[in-house]
Amino acid sequence: MQETLMTETMTFTDPRLAELDGFHVRLDEASERADIILARPPYNVISMGARDQLRLVFEALDEDDRVRIIVVSGEGEHFSSGGNIKGFLEASPEHVSHLAWNVAAPARCSKPVIAANRGYTFGVGFELSLACDFRIVSETCRYALPEQKLGQIPGSGGSARLQKIVGVTRTKDIVMRSKRIKGQQALDWGIATECVPDSDLEQAVTDLVNELREFSPIAQRTAKKLLNDTDDALLSTAIEMEGLNYSRLRQSEDFREGVEAFHAKRKPEFTGR
Repeated sequence: MQETLMTETMTFTDPRLAELDGFHVRLDEASERADIILARPPYNVISMGARDQLRLVFEALDEDDRVRIIVVSGEGEHFSSGGNIKGFLEASPEHVSHLAWNVAAPARCSKPVIAANRGYTFGVGFELSLACDFRIVSETCRYALPEQKLGQIPGSGGSARLQKIVGVTRTKDIVMRSKRIKGQQALDWGIATECVPDSDLEQAVTDLVNELREFSPIAQRTAKKLLNDTDDALLSTAIEMEGLNYSRLRQSEDFREGVEAFHAKRKPEFTGR
């Protein structure tokens, strides 16, 4: 069972988000947390239109000062079995060409994004999770990129992101055989951040949210962007970029507060400046 949070259902000023397609968004302002919840039972299939809306929602939450952490989850026993297969035949080539950009929205978002994965996490559900910063999985989680069964390949960054994490041999095993990866194996291979019993999934996510909120927002955003930007950079380039960002953060109020709090043996009060 999912724990009950003191939340409100979010509405957005963008008319394109007046009626969300198969998901909803909740805000827990006290916890500085926004939840994007896939809600098309029983398998939370993600429509073509929902991908556009998910991108817009991530962009809106990135600009919302009430939100520090974003969590993506699914209602019921499964995160998502993937996309609306019929929708691929109906979508225009122009629409399909934007799929990877839309699904990459969690990675572009400056704030930490956590995927809470249980049950089927297939296709675009897996790709969306791979674009998040942290993947907390339950032991029921099954990751898969089953597009070969449709005469296709992953089209929203799945094979590319996965290869960065597990290497080409394991990625071929997953993609070319449409192989399902269990939660514990995903942890062992470095795909998942943490694997917990299914009943503990929500608490594990909440614990991570609370942990992340303890850090400086500006240092957190800087770390995420730096790591994303240097993921495929030369080592010398990555070291140079790290040094430049380190130097910039030395001028922040949060860094001064962190140093002063350390010496005073007290908890720092970061403001994000």
